[in-house]
Amino acid sequence: MYLYMNGEMIKEEEARISPFDHGFLYGMGLFETFRVYEGHPFLLVDHLERLNRSLATIGIRKVLNIDEVTQALKLLLEKNQLTNAYIRLNVSAGVGAVGLPVEPYEHANVMMFVKPLPEASGPTEKEAQLLKISRNTPEGPMRLKSHHYMNNLLAKKEIGNRTDVEGIFLTTDGCIAEGIVSNIFWVIDKQLFTPDLGTGILNGITRSFIIELARKRGLQVKEGFFKPDGLNKATEIFVTNSIQEIVAISKFNSLVLPGVKGELFQILHQAYRVYTNSLWSRKEINEQRN
Repeated sequence: MYLYMNGEMIKEEEARISPFDHGFLYGMGLFETFRVYEGHPFLLVDHLERLNRSLATIGIRKVLNIDEVTQALKLLLEKNQLTNAYIRLNVSAGVGAVGLPVEPYEHANVMMFVKPLPEASGPTEKEAQLLKISRNTPEGPMRLKSHHYMNNLLAKKEIGNRTDVEGIFLTTDGCIAEGIVSNIFWVIDKQLFTPDLGTGILNGITRSFIIELARKRGLQVKEGFFKPDGLNKATEIFVTNSIQEIVAISKFNSLVLPGVKGELFQILHQAYRVYTNSLWSRKEINEQRN
């Protein structure tokens, strides 16, 4: 496979970064993962907006524009002969002296990785269980999609190798936070619930898109600080991320749920698929017909 690195296409085995890159030394790096459907990078504008905001927040002087990224992505897909793919766009701070600088980073490393994916198929489901390890608090005022992933890795070790289970974090205050690699939603009395960003969760691109889809269909979405007992009242639970899309939960602890047969899940999943081959940003959602 080939990857994109600082303007060049190179073989994976030839990729190199310096051990003095502060993305490696101190975790000063950010990334976005998104999915390409038949050559179309779904919600790429939203991913780039979040990435650029985050880069400014941590002092990496690099702005990625849509033309630059789409051209690199086109070449990357052609080079690897792919039309359906997982993409990771990664920006690390670049080389610096050992020590903690206060000056902005001026020479970032930009990389784009690709993995083949099959064509989008039917909806999927998993089980969910509460994690023993708590969600760590963000390093700054809000959670960024950064290289700081130890909390997620430890949580994954708690779950083990099972791919049909998603672990659900609680905050240190005992509120529902998010999944190891997902945001969480649940349904009570035909209302959609999801944790507030104030819990310290990632403001997921798919999370925001699902909220838009739900509100467009007249559904009430409640964001807040919720204790896990509330999940026992749920008639549906699902989790979201940009690669797995919307994943229905069939079982939470001892609670058996309808999974992919859930009424609201089916509505949102079908609506989601309408847009995957065409939408660049969730802001366009009201400009296209369902």
